[in-house]
Amino acid sequence: MIQFKALLKKELKEAFRDKRALMVAMMMAIMAPIMIFAMSKMMIKEMASTPLVYVKVTGSEFAPKLIKAFADDNIKLFSDVPAEEAELWDKRNIELTIPETFAQDMLDGKRIDIYLKADFSEKPMNAPLRRIKETIQNYAQAIGYKRLLVRGIDVNLLRPVNVIEQDTSSPSSNFIMISMMLGLYLLMAAFMSGLSVAIDSSAGERERNVLEMLLCQPVSTLKIVLAKLSCASTIAFIGVLLTISLTFASIGFVDLTKIGASFSLDLSAVVIIVVMLIPICFFASALQLFFSFQAKSFKEAQSSVTMVVLIPAMLPFIMTFIDDKPKWFDWVPVTGQSLIMEDIFKGLPVDWTNLALTTLVTIVLTAILVFTLAKKLTSEKVVQSLS
Repeated sequence: MIQFKALLKKELKEAFRDKRALMVAMMMAIMAPIMIFAMSKMMIKEMASTPLVYVKVTGSEFAPKLIKAFADDNIKLFSDVPAEEAELWDKRNIELTIPETFAQDMLDGKRIDIYLKADFSEKPMNAPLRRIKETIQNYAQAIGYKRLLVRGIDVNLLRPVNVIEQDTSSPSSNFIMISMMLGLYLLMAAFMSGLSVAIDSSAGERERNVLEMLLCQPVSTLKIVLAKLSCASTIAFIGVLLTISLTFASIGFVDLTKIGASFSLDLSAVVIIVVMLIPICFFASALQLFFSFQAKSFKEAQSSVTMVVLIPAMLPFIMTFIDDKPKWFDWVPVTGQSLIMEDIFKGLPVDWTNLALTTLVTIVLTAILVFTLAKKLTSEKVVQSLS
């Protein structure tokens, strides 16, 4: 135990001595809350406001009531665009063509084709085009209802079945996108924060011939690996704590009530998340140490470990595209923790069985990596990077 304490003290002293590497390690924890804050503000602005949209309308004089409906929804003619925004809306080039026969066709009760021309693949066009189409649909629906009423027909005949939505989700579920991002950033903080420390204490020490001197001492390789793992995991855990605390602080400056959402976690939920991520910090550091020792140089270790940590970091993203998730997702490291965090953010009760299973599997895999690495360090090929 004394040897382990001495090794851990040595690793921690070296990790905290390099201020630049430490700053890079904490960059993810600091940037994540800033990104969540910025995205929250943008999302609320897009959902709660109806900014002005400018459309190049051909034949606006043939449908004055439709143009008025557009104006009521902040959709203006291109001739009204301010000079400073003219270039932007000219580039977006949203064109609406109203036929000359609009008034006569309306009088005759014929169907009228209005052409909406734009680049529908551009993401910034989604909101303006959606609003234009909704305005036209609402206008057409209102005209249709009036025609039926004039003919003495009940408008309810058009809707023989009506769906009444009763949303059972909690208010925090409306903020699910940001919650999902927080869960992803917490997992990435666990993988990214200890990355530089893990590489430096493995491939870096080997290049500086420190590892060889360390292995010459009467200390078991298992203790050496555990000391390096504990040091890198501590840095990763600090990154997780920083991410969650700074995110809570930044979310406090976002007015979620504008979109009818809320984001609040009680102390017990925060404690569950933090405790659940401790094994992930150890697993991530063990994975990084394992692949760093397999690399032949410090540079190769940086490349290989960076690619390795991106795979588990992307798993939550992949899960969003799977409707029917396999059962084994509940207990596999990263996916299991991600699903549990998703339930917590939605306000659902924690599945303690899945939490215990995914924690157990994560600890077992970490232990396998540690023992395998300790055994590999007894080989001269690994120490001298000859393999």
